[in-house]
Amino acid sequence: MSAVVAQCHYSFGLQRGVANNLFYFDEQTVIFPSGNNCVRYNIDQKWQRFIPGLERSQGMYALAISSNRRYLAVSERGERATITVYDLQHEQSRKRKVLNGGDIHVQEFVSMAFSTDSKYFIGQSGAPDYTLFYWMWEKQKVMAMVKTTVATNPVNQVSLNPYDNTQICVSGNGVLKLFRYAEGVLKQSTFHKQETHNFLSHAWMSEERVIAGTEAGRLMVFESGDLRWDMSVTTKTAMSQDPDSAEGNDEETPQLPRVTVITAYSKGFACSAGPGTVYLFERTDDKDNYRKTREIRIPPDQCSHEPSHAEQQQIVSLVISPSEETVVTSTDRGQLYSITLSSAEMSKGEQVQFEFLSHSFHSGPITGLSVCIRKPIIATCSLDQSVRIWNVETNTLELYKEFQEEAFSIALHPFGLFVMVGFSDKLRLMNLLIDDVRTFKEFTVRACRECAFSHGGHLFAAVNGNIIHIYSTTTFENVLNLKGHNGKVRSIAWSGDDSRLVSCGMEGAVYEWNTLTSKRESESVLKSCSYTSVTISPDAKTIFAVGTDCTLKEIQACQILREVPAEDVAYTTIAMSRSGRTLFTGTSIGTIRAIKYPLSTQKDWIEYQAHSSPVTKMVITFDDQYLLTVSEDGCLLIWKIIDKEGRGLKRDKEITYAEEILITKSDLEEKNQVMLELKTRVEELKMENEYQLRLKDMNYNEKTKELSTTFVRQMESLKTNIQILKTERDNMEVANQETMFEVMEKHSKELQDMESANSQKLMLEYEKYQELQFKSQQMQQDYEKQLQQMDENKTAALEELTLYYEGKMQEKLLVLEQCQEESRIQAREFEESRKQMEEDGDREIQDIRVRYERWLRDERETNMRMKRDTGIMKKKFSSLQKDIDNSNVEMERMKLEQQKLQAIVKSLEKDILALKKAIQERDETIQDKEKRIYDLKKKNQELEKFKFVLDYKIKELKKQIEPRENDIKEMKEQIHEMEEELDTFHKKNTQGELDIAELKLKLTTTDKEMHKGLQKVRDVEALVRRFKTDLHNCVGFIQEPKRLKESIRDLYDRYTQQSDVLDKVSVDPNVQREYARQRDHLERNVASLKRKLAQDSVVHHADNVKIMQENVTLISEVNDLRRQLHLARSQVYDYKSLMGKKGLKQTNTLKALLSPRANPSNMVVRLNEEDEGDRIIQLQRLEIQRLREEIQVLMKIHPYRPPSTAKLPSLQTNT
Repeated sequence: MSAVVAQCHYSFGLQRGVANNLFYFDEQTVIFPSGNNCVRYNIDQKWQRFIPGLERSQGMYALAISSNRRYLAVSERGERATITVYDLQHEQSRKRKVLNGGDIHVQEFVSMAFSTDSKYFIGQSGAPDYTLFYWMWEKQKVMAMVKTTVATNPVNQVSLNPYDNTQICVSGNGVLKLFRYAEGVLKQSTFHKQETHNFLSHAWMSEERVIAGTEAGRLMVFESGDLRWDMSVTTKTAMSQDPDSAEGNDEETPQLPRVTVITAYSKGFACSAGPGTVYLFERTDDKDNYRKTREIRIPPDQCSHEPSHAEQQQIVSLVISPSEETVVTSTDRGQLYSITLSSAEMSKGEQVQFEFLSHSFHSGPITGLSVCIRKPIIATCSLDQSVRIWNVETNTLELYKEFQEEAFSIALHPFGLFVMVGFSDKLRLMNLLIDDVRTFKEFTVRACRECAFSHGGHLFAAVNGNIIHIYSTTTFENVLNLKGHNGKVRSIAWSGDDSRLVSCGMEGAVYEWNTLTSKRESESVLKSCSYTSVTISPDAKTIFAVGTDCTLKEIQACQILREVPAEDVAYTTIAMSRSGRTLFTGTSIGTIRAIKYPLSTQKDWIEYQAHSSPVTKMVITFDDQYLLTVSEDGCLLIWKIIDKEGRGLKRDKEITYAEEILITKSDLEEKNQVMLELKTRVEELKMENEYQLRLKDMNYNEKTKELSTTFVRQMESLKTNIQILKTERDNMEVANQETMFEVMEKHSKELQDMESANSQKLMLEYEKYQELQFKSQQMQQDYEKQLQQMDENKTAALEELTLYYEGKMQEKLLVLEQCQEESRIQAREFEESRKQMEEDGDREIQDIRVRYERWLRDERETNMRMKRDTGIMKKKFSSLQKDIDNSNVEMERMKLEQQKLQAIVKSLEKDILALKKAIQERDETIQDKEKRIYDLKKKNQELEKFKFVLDYKIKELKKQIEPRENDIKEMKEQIHEMEEELDTFHKKNTQGELDIAELKLKLTTTDKEMHKGLQKVRDVEALVRRFKTDLHNCVGFIQEPKRLKESIRDLYDRYTQQSDVLDKVSVDPNVQREYARQRDHLERNVASLKRKLAQDSVVHHADNVKIMQENVTLISEVNDLRRQLHLARSQVYDYKSLMGKKGLKQTNTLKALLSPRANPSNMVVRLNEEDEGDRIIQLQRLEIQRLREEIQVLMKIHPYRPPSTAKLPSLQTNT
């Protein structure tokens, strides 16, 4: 076999013509057919895994996946149609079963489905029989089969009821039938005739309800086989009607869009509604009707010369992810689209459009394929009039453009900056720009089927019928015209040094041309073969050609050296690796073969399932790492070339790919102009934002001032409410204390009564327990006596038996001695005969040994030589393998490090931007705060001046407050003592509750123990009664020792069980004491936890009291300040009354002194005046005397003082 193998690495393309060609495997992975493989594509991580088709299959026809997404069924055409079931949970997607039609010849299965529990499977065969098969697929057993329709009415879809495995729905042209599996037969249910409707799709909505879509754009809802609703996808209306009216409406609107697919989900269903359109329907409130909620369309293709063509694609498959977050669809042009339902719901009122799931694929046969040296890119062209540039390293589509003509051939320049495309009208040389493919030179070569750049890039060859034109890449002149072929040239290939060109034609000729002199160096003509592809070895000495005669030819020096047959398969294309070790060929059935070089006449190749149509082109990259194949099925496959151990081939030289790109001057200037405009726009926006921010700051400052005033007012009102609530709380505390005293007294009395009653009960129980214990001891003594008697009887019986059997043993020993003497005599005779035979055998063995020792020496010498050779080869192989493994590991490590570093760089750039924004915002806040600090410092200076004046007034007022403070201290001490007494009462109360709980627990445990003891006594009494009866029966056998012995054994086995021993052990007092000790320990732990809880509650109560005291002090300070303000006002009033008009100036100075806006320096000057000071002192004395009189009057009226500091002083409001 070949030492080099190919592994499928990546695929670009969707296989068209496959029913149900799209599924979700999990939330991130979809499954779709590509070529002759099923691809598992991870949407997030962009990797692919492949499930190859069967050998000699003619392509896939339909797919189906189980509801648990474990099994995948693939229907393939062939001599006999087969269905292959794969296990997707296996790493390699292992093939589980292969199903077929059995005795019935089936050409294809058009539709398939799994049951909900994945045990059963249905398959609908195609024309002309249209037989429906019902399998138990794991046993490959056909449960039933039935013919569903006639040849004129084809079936489009079959499905199993997700709620009932025995019910099947079949839809097609004029066909909509329900079948039920019963008693080994599929029986058709009653169903109305729907001959005028062509049902393209259907879906189960509930156990009895099926919704079906027609070719005329109607949605019909059937329930239990009867038509319930009929709606049009365009009018968005639904109406209840009978089948006859539904048929009449359908005939009136045959031009309506086709409903090709329907998919149900939890809220309703999604369906196609004509070209490029998907509608989402949801259930209405009555649960019997549906309304359209969203319309999703395929967007126009901006890279096409007619963007609207993309909107005309028909929806083929429609799937919804398991979490119902994403919708993915496939079209008849081989494209995959997706959309998230959340974005569709958010964009209400806007046109919602699909996006490509991965990339845009070719929708027609791919005719051209090319690679370059300086960049990791691939160029393809197709009959869909498009040219696409793919990246083989990132597995992405880099450029894509559609033209007005079909493209037949393509060639990439070795630098990767230019591309040559042969269109139906002209040959165009185009630049690969950053975002466009632009033509800059045209050549008059019509329908060029083959073109190729030389390896140096200075020349390119183009085929025009049977003539090969060679042009200069720099001057675009026609340097040479190679004429000699009589038929059309099908393939050309340059040699490594570009000095030769090899071509092959349909007339059976293979020519080797000299590109300097335009002469033929060699030729090979075989008219019986029409060649399709040719390649040349790296040393340019050997030519390999394939054609229609199903052979691979090795041509050297005008002679066909070797022909390798292809076994009834025609080769369509050929390529050779740069190392010259392996040939790769593509076949007419779409397979790829890896053939070892030098060629062998025998079958020495590995065949891979690749495409479903003939392979059109095949190219190997210049570093021998990838094999690229394209086909008429429109798919591009990338194969990884590896050795048998799974390692990539060694590169002769490390290729560093170029990163430069082309861009025109006009495009660059336009982009620079756009950047300048955007920069100016950004600056303007910055100015606007700064202005808006200033306006907002001014508005916010005004709002803060208003809010501060309102908050001050609210605080004052709340303070008054707090004081009122505190007075109410004090009253409630006094009432609660009185009720607590009463409850405590009742509780203590009840406790005493319960303790006395429980102590009496415990004494009675203890006496009963002692009596039972005494009885159990007596019973135990009786049983022990009985057991001793039984043991004595047993020993006597044993002695008698031993004497009897010893006599028999002596007799048997005598017989044994006689037998031993006879065996000794026979042994002597046997030894003598054995010695004679051994002597004869030794002579023969000696002769054989001498003969074979010579032969063994020769074999050992040859073996040693082979071991030395194998050891040397193993060392070389292991060293090479280590080098390759180390390099692979190093490459993977470097790639991972590069990815990590790129991710770190991106995250750091994001962090830098965020930090810059944060720094700007903080700088602005710092500036605002610095301004605020400056203003506050100014205010602080003014307040310090005013403080000096107030300090002097406070000192004088403190002297007047001292007697009042002494009274307050005395009252506080009384309150503190009362609070301590209250705390002691609380502690006693909690301790009492804990004691009660402990006593209750002890009472319940003693109760349980008492019941257990009574039950044990009853059980023992019953046991004793049973034992007495059994013992009485046993005494009846006193004359029969054997039966007596058996009955005693039965008694022992019956009444001495392990449970009895355990019961005896459990009655042990030590165990009871240990149990009581553990119970006491647990009760003490519970009590200590309760005490801790009580202490924590006391601490929290103290904290609350402390906070309340702080609030009281704050309120008292507010009241003091209000009193001072009232006093100052009264002083001003008295001063006015005393002085009259003469002291008008002095009153003004006093007002200025007391006003908060007064200048502190002026205040200090006025206070130094002697007259004003004397008058103020006199007024304050009068005010103090008046206040003392009021206090005495209040003490007479209200002699009661508050019991604790929790009561707050009343807020004094000044009028």
